[in-house]
Amino acid sequence: MAQRGEPGGKDGEKPAEREPEPSVVRLERRRPPAEAGLFERVRTSRAGERTLRRERASEAKLRRIGEAEYEATPLAIRPETRLGRFWAATRALLIGPPLASAQLAHERLSKVKALAVFSSDNLSSSAYATEEMLLVLILAGTGALVDAMPISVAIALLAAIVATSYRQLIRAYPGGGGAYQVTKENLGVLPSLLIGSTLFVDYVLTVAVSTAAGVAAVTSAVPDLFDFRIELAIAFVALLTLGNLRGIRESGTLFAVPPYFFLLTFGGMLVVGIVRLALGDDLTAGEPPHPVEAGTQTLSVFLLLRAFASGCAALTGIEAIADGVPSFKPPEAKNASTTLMWMAGILSAFFLGTTFLATQLEVRPSETQTVVAQIAHVVFGGGVLFYAVQVGTAMILVLAANTAFAGLPTLASVMARDGVAPKQFSFRGDRLAFSNGILVLGLASAAVLFAFDAKTHNLVPLYAFGVFTAFTLSQAGMVVYWKRSKEPGSRGALIINFVGMVATGIVGVIVGATKFVDGAWLSMTAMALILLLLWRIRVHYREAQAQLGQGLATEEHVAAQYYSTAAKRVQPIVLVPIEEIDLAALRTVAYARSLSQNAVAIHVSDSRESAEALHRRWEESVPDVPLVIVESPYRSLVEPIIAYLDRVERTQPNAMITVVLPEFITHRPWQQFLHNQLSQRLKKALMDRPNTVIVEVPYHLTR
Repeated sequence: MAQRGEPGGKDGEKPAEREPEPSVVRLERRRPPAEAGLFERVRTSRAGERTLRRERASEAKLRRIGEAEYEATPLAIRPETRLGRFWAATRALLIGPPLASAQLAHERLSKVKALAVFSSDNLSSSAYATEEMLLVLILAGTGALVDAMPISVAIALLAAIVATSYRQLIRAYPGGGGAYQVTKENLGVLPSLLIGSTLFVDYVLTVAVSTAAGVAAVTSAVPDLFDFRIELAIAFVALLTLGNLRGIRESGTLFAVPPYFFLLTFGGMLVVGIVRLALGDDLTAGEPPHPVEAGTQTLSVFLLLRAFASGCAALTGIEAIADGVPSFKPPEAKNASTTLMWMAGILSAFFLGTTFLATQLEVRPSETQTVVAQIAHVVFGGGVLFYAVQVGTAMILVLAANTAFAGLPTLASVMARDGVAPKQFSFRGDRLAFSNGILVLGLASAAVLFAFDAKTHNLVPLYAFGVFTAFTLSQAGMVVYWKRSKEPGSRGALIINFVGMVATGIVGVIVGATKFVDGAWLSMTAMALILLLLWRIRVHYREAQAQLGQGLATEEHVAAQYYSTAAKRVQPIVLVPIEEIDLAALRTVAYARSLSQNAVAIHVSDSRESAEALHRRWEESVPDVPLVIVESPYRSLVEPIIAYLDRVERTQPNAMITVVLPEFITHRPWQQFLHNQLSQRLKKALMDRPNTVIVEVPYHLTR
């Protein structure tokens, strides 16, 4: 019989010799001896003949690190075909070579880079929030535009309240998770799914609104491009998607310069404009091209509330830092809080400064020229500095979408681990980014831009309601948290979050009521549909887990039900890839043992801790079937298994290998997408492999 973890030969044949195993049995990292390569004795086609084969260490796909334990090397994920190598080279050129999981710690952000990554959305809103207020106020005539300043002061005060509230959230939840995590732990499942759906819609609209506003800045400077705004917007989204697929640290490096260029040019415009006004310069904006026609409505309370709701777009993105605390360098919570305060201070200064200059210069909204472009033209004239402001504004508005690319994939991964979103969102790609979430966000936002003609005014009414719903629920969760907490200062923190909850709740009601007819009903409908989808996914995963966990009451019962000890005269090599210990896996292993006592289970993991925990549970539950652990530092699942099969074939070239795969048969067709990803990929990879048999063991989910 073969030794533990290594398949043996047929009956009557002497098992192939193999590399010496380490003497320590327990799972712990053991480095192989410092030798030039790996040696294996390999069967040849002639009976009884052996040859000594030397595999150079630099060419090994697997590296031994312990008893029945290996680590996949970069060669394991190297494609074998020319087309595969071409595609891998193209991916490496576009997004960079794969990063090992151990490099995740080096992907953290400093405060300077984090301000660029997480604050772009919030800071960029100062470039269009004032304009959105003016577009509402002008319905009451040009004289009503002066009311923009007191409304802006109220919004700046609200921003200070929300930022302080989120600072308390970072203090209580330094591990990240943001509004979703707070709501789930303090308010329950349904509110957490509601906030998850609102944040999903919010992040998609963040990309769409920011990109549309950036394109508007470009077309204000170059009016001939106005008819190509949809193509420009989708191209910008594609570039952002590609940049974020390169990883958070590299995207932070790539996208760090434009935000600081915006801070310099936009801040310089505000300072120069205010100084010139203080010195008595006569600065007045003339009538812009294609001005918005002034209305004749009464300046009612409802109209002022509509303007207030439109200006509250300036608060979007404040939650992003609380969602991404783990992305900061240590001490994470302190650095995140500091960055949040920087962001809130800059936002308030820019927003108030823009509104002040717009009212003092008598700027009037235009269909084709933004308010910021008019202010820059008055302050700097039409020279280089004017175009510098427009370029800086366009870049920050486009890169504001980068905040969503940092936030939504992380949120989706947390929800996937909780079993309320497809598990594919929890997987990291080649560059340690949550690639599936990034791709979904890019496609969804491009579709929204196409559907709404890439116009900011068409998108903003859809935007703000979800933002304030998330604000209110997260602050309510923090109120519950501080009521339960016995930490020093919890009473003062509770008051801060309670004020934030009331303030954002009132604003949320105002936004929902005033923007409902203008388009907020569309975002509300989308939130409701996503909420329903998340609930159905959660129900399915829970029912599947309940079925897979049945029948595991005792070890004896499992053994009696799932294993046969009948010996076979011919013992083929049987390999069973497993992801977790559940009824489907046990059923598959039991079937594999019925084929051959020479069955080996294999588990590929990118986490040392989870692999050790699974190995301990495996030895307790299935002591008579060896389990091979293959660490995959590049997070590939199929290639390490292929590498292990190659190793088995080198020791027994003429043996038939049977790969037994568990497969879930779901009750609903759409649920099939949520399972069998590894099995499908393995089947595709093994289909043309010689001397390999694929067997599927179905497990039916009845609900």
